[in-house]
Amino acid sequence: MSYNFYVKSNIDFGRGALADLPRIIEGYRLKSVMIVYDGGVKAAGIADKVIEQVAKAGSTARISDAARSAPTGTAAASLRGSSSVGVSYTIFDGVIPNPTNEVVEEAAKIAKEAKVEGFVAVGGGSSIDLAKAVNILMTNPGRIGEYGGMNMVKNPCLPLIAIPTTAGTSSEITNVSALIDTEKVIKYVVIDNNIVATDVIADPELTRTVPRSVSAATGMDAITHAVESYISNMATPLTEYNALKGLEILYHNLPRVCENGDDMDAREQMMLGCIITGFSFSNANLGLVHGIAHTLSAHFGLAHGMANACVLPYVMRYNAEAAPEKMVDLAKSIGLAPTGDPETDKYLLADALLQLTKDLGIKTLQEQGITKDDFDMLATDVLHEPVLGFNPRQGITKEDIIEILKQAY
Repeated sequence: MSYNFYVKSNIDFGRGALADLPRIIEGYRLKSVMIVYDGGVKAAGIADKVIEQVAKAGSTARISDAARSAPTGTAAASLRGSSSVGVSYTIFDGVIPNPTNEVVEEAAKIAKEAKVEGFVAVGGGSSIDLAKAVNILMTNPGRIGEYGGMNMVKNPCLPLIAIPTTAGTSSEITNVSALIDTEKVIKYVVIDNNIVATDVIADPELTRTVPRSVSAATGMDAITHAVESYISNMATPLTEYNALKGLEILYHNLPRVCENGDDMDAREQMMLGCIITGFSFSNANLGLVHGIAHTLSAHFGLAHGMANACVLPYVMRYNAEAAPEKMVDLAKSIGLAPTGDPETDKYLLADALLQLTKDLGIKTLQEQGITKDDFDMLATDVLHEPVLGFNPRQGITKEDIIEILKQAY
């Protein structure tokens, strides 16, 4: 049997990797780029560091136009800088958590007006996902909502340099962009190899200022990717290897990062584990955990990592019935020793993940403002999530989902 394993991005990895940005821009001979980030990246001083490196691709950049508010009233701004050799940049800093179709369209309009030739996306999954979506509209017709699903992007996109500032989403190297359709009240995904970032700069120094709570949530997101892709019904030996190794790295380093944010060895390992896991899930896809998380984010705005983390242990316990051997494999990868009793061993991973979420202070559904009255509506919507098709346990019912929500409450 043959397997397909798609990897596209050039990766510059390690402390100090940000200094490679000018070389990458020059390699594509870009004359105009859009830099995409959110307010948190700017407040942390990371945006200025990136802009400084972009300017080095030509000469010292100079802000030539005043910031202007976007029509929708978000924090978006178009700042244009130029250099003596013609390199220019436009800034879009209106990224919001769980980016919406409206924000994508807004950023695309600015990018088209500026005639950008490439993108530099800086931040977590929201910034990178938004840049991917805007990039689609630069070379493909229509509106972003038309590209939901798999393999809908017909034309190649512009160069995209992804610079993650968290270790969690793996968006920097995946073929996925997750967006919110505010009219349909759903979180949907665009899955297409055309949207993968051409280049990744994974510099763990950029994660140093991430708060403990964000490190915990994004780290649990990465762990979810490892676990779900390993048990996916699309998994192959190529994806399984990356999932197991990624989980091993993430599980042992996440507590270290949360205990001491200045532990740069652990920060670097988290970023490595995130990328390795991204190789797995972008090829094997995900499952029920993400189906529930997408719905929670769409209706209540929950941060993606937190939404995954609070239901992960319970979904793994549910899935253990369909993938007991794989659950044991995952448990072994994090150093747990099987007892020899199959009924006990298939739940080792779920129990360990539950303890980890407690140790990291992951909030329950109740603590995040969800009520039991919401369960019926949520379960109904989860059943429409496409990722359920990749879950190892099929025949998922509304009652199954409600029971998982009760356990996570």
